[in-house]
Amino acid sequence: MKYLRYGEAGAEKPGVLDREGRIRDLSGVIPDLSGDVLGRLDALDVAVEDLPAVEGTPRIGPCVAGVGKFMCIGLNYSDHAAEAGMEPPSEPILFMKATSAICGPNDPLRLPKGSVKTDWEVELGVVIGKPAKYISEAEALDHVAGYCAVNDVSERAFQIERAGQWTKGKSCDSFGPVGPWLVTPDELGDPQAVDLWLDLNGQRMQSGNSARMIFTVAQIIAYLSDFMTLAPGDIIATGTPPGVGMGMDPKRFLRPGDVVELGADGLGVQRQEVVAD
Repeated sequence: MKYLRYGEAGAEKPGVLDREGRIRDLSGVIPDLSGDVLGRLDALDVAVEDLPAVEGTPRIGPCVAGVGKFMCIGLNYSDHAAEAGMEPPSEPILFMKATSAICGPNDPLRLPKGSVKTDWEVELGVVIGKPAKYISEAEALDHVAGYCAVNDVSERAFQIERAGQWTKGKSCDSFGPVGPWLVTPDELGDPQAVDLWLDLNGQRMQSGNSARMIFTVAQIIAYLSDFMTLAPGDIIATGTPPGVGMGMDPKRFLRPGDVVELGADGLGVQRQEVVAD
């Protein structure tokens, strides 16, 4: 199934796509795509074709609500680590993105005040459906509600050239487009066989496959669960393939008027117009 949330920011309703790709209203069945609902999506007994059809082309919001943690894994593609001139890490590199950065997949990407090096990163996102603590790699995927596309937008000057940790360069408003869809594990299939891509102004910048991950989705979930309890609604962005602006020669960063489009096989497409905040 492909679930989504639609409507104005802060007032989104849950929906699901039917066979023709039309949005069907799910608000009469579940209150939202959040919390304990995420752990029982596979048990929802609904006839999609009998749900009310949503007219027009409403705004698509983030595909999950009530996110408690937005975890990210750095340098998790072998070819991206090489692009950055760094050795592959021996353990997952973990950082966090503020949940206030989360926005819809097609909302404007707002360059923060003083930004000079805002960059793009298409990633495979994982949404937790059931609490996970001290779990094994073999158990890990049983705790997944679904998968989504994520753009881990990063202001590199804030991230690297300012004092402190990466978080300040990762957490600006609009730096976490999520969606458009929350795709259930049975529909996506193998999370280690997903093609990802990103275009800037129609030019292909990133092209990769999750098979090149250094640490698999299952390994990441199990690893994180040793340090913290993962809760329903938590998002994990699992790293980006090569082709980010920071890795180019000369380097290339986002400017007002740019258009970013990105996607992943089976997970839908995002489109963001870059504007000054």
